[in-house]
Amino acid sequence: MRVTVFSSQTYDKEFFIAHIRAISADIDFDFQEAKLTDQTAILAKDADAILVFVNDHLDRSVIDQLISFGIKHVALRCAGYNNVDVEYAKEQGMSVSRVPAYSPQAVAEHTIALMMSLNRKLHKAYNRVKESNFDLNGLLGFTLHHKKVGVIGTGKIGQSVVNILQGFGCDILCYDIEESEQIKQTNAQYTSLESLVTQSDIITLHCPLTPETEHLINDERIEKMKEGVMIINTSRGKLIDTKAVIKGIKSKKIGYLGLDVYEQEEDLFFKNRSSEIIDDDVFQRLLTFPNVLITGHQGFFTQEALEEIAETSINNLLNFNKDERNESCFLC
Repeated sequence: MRVTVFSSQTYDKEFFIAHIRAISADIDFDFQEAKLTDQTAILAKDADAILVFVNDHLDRSVIDQLISFGIKHVALRCAGYNNVDVEYAKEQGMSVSRVPAYSPQAVAEHTIALMMSLNRKLHKAYNRVKESNFDLNGLLGFTLHHKKVGVIGTGKIGQSVVNILQGFGCDILCYDIEESEQIKQTNAQYTSLESLVTQSDIITLHCPLTPETEHLINDERIEKMKEGVMIINTSRGKLIDTKAVIKGIKSKKIGYLGLDVYEQEEDLFFKNRSSEIIDDDVFQRLLTFPNVLITGHQGFFTQEALEEIAETSINNLLNFNKDERNESCFLC
């Protein structure tokens, strides 16, 4: 089977090739750095299937091109699929698979790392000590014990976050349209979204991006939050209205902001742009605030997670080739 890999990085090639060799699978990968768009879809013209990531575009136009090349399967090497028109793909007889869960602890641990770094200002302390500055003024944090933490989204990642926060002794509020039995067995409490927003000292997002969740954090909800609230987003960038958050930071309603994702990240992340002028004024404005910490969508980036992504993605491709579909992995 010939598979074109879009948005590929060196580490993708390393982990996918290693797993192919380990199981002696007959898959020929064509690794392309280009993001999948209308203009780059032609790179897959000789493929039997494609392998894509979070910022690749699979709208009707792209799907039509892929169908014209004879491609019948799209394998996502991620859990989210908001970038794919799944219903249209299904109508056209194209199957779509994903990696529904890959080391949820990886993203959960990164979430906590952002919380702790922002709170205890570790990024600032690191730079100070490198310059032999041991002054503690400006580094004051707060104790997490008994702080109210609101967890929006209680899937596998949200559950992992709750488990870690329990170890800190936090009072945990949760919201999800589908309540988890695992969460109900903990000390965490489900509540309404509005109640969570108004009560929480820290709010962390772990839900998928859908029309209903886009700009979940907006002007109206920020207004209802506690003064100095901490907001963490390691899920999808568009869950947050970035301009509304900037206003919240300027008014001091938001005291801390930790992001591993960003609304317009597809034009920024996963590339070295250190020698470029970044013309995204909203992103550049975020970087000017001392209480904002941004990482470039690296929450998933652990050895264990990459191994699991490679294994599941390759299994999905092989299952497609055998006309076998795992319901937990295949969207259509």
